[in-house]
Amino acid sequence: MDVVSFTRMADGTREDYEFLDEKEHEFVSALPDRLLAGLRSLGDSFSGYSISRLEHSLQSATRAHRAGESEEMVVAALLHDIGDMLAPLSHSEMAAAILRPFVSEKTYWIIKYHGLFQMYYYAHHLGGDRHARDRFADHPWYDDAVRFCEVYDQNCFDPHYESEPLEFFEPMVRRIFRQVKPGDGEWVARNGSASS
Repeated sequence: MDVVSFTRMADGTREDYEFLDEKEHEFVSALPDRLLAGLRSLGDSFSGYSISRLEHSLQSATRAHRAGESEEMVVAALLHDIGDMLAPLSHSEMAAAILRPFVSEKTYWIIKYHGLFQMYYYAHHLGGDRHARDRFADHPWYDDAVRFCEVYDQNCFDPHYESEPLEFFEPMVRRIFRQVKPGDGEWVARNGSASS
């Protein structure tokens, strides 16, 4: 079988969906390659800063690694701005959505809201509310998101900082994206790791 037999999903057979499931497994398995390519593309993207968005991501991940953070957090730091190219107005949510099936709820939450938390450093200069993050002040991961932005984001624009190269992080990316967390995502539910 090269393609499915249906033009409407309602008409699909078990064979069609087993075929598609196999194709999806292959596609998901190649996600690390696409993410690494996406990170490389940030090297040529609009910046305005004294470093590229790729270098910003490398600084963030390098600082997290050198601080002894978990591999999950190092990879999250590396990918926290991966959404800049396709979702510049909601990049945090895009990065978090990519990470969600592979990381803890805590890491997902930190990345999802890091854009809002990062506004603390600049919003008041543009007439915005730098304290917008305080609507989450009672959230159990509020302090973690504050810390992420303080030590792995707002300070990662230094042209003199010596980051590890992207190749250093590649094995970590591959390990994190090898294992889907139970209970997350349609793909897991279809493959028997979670109930639907």
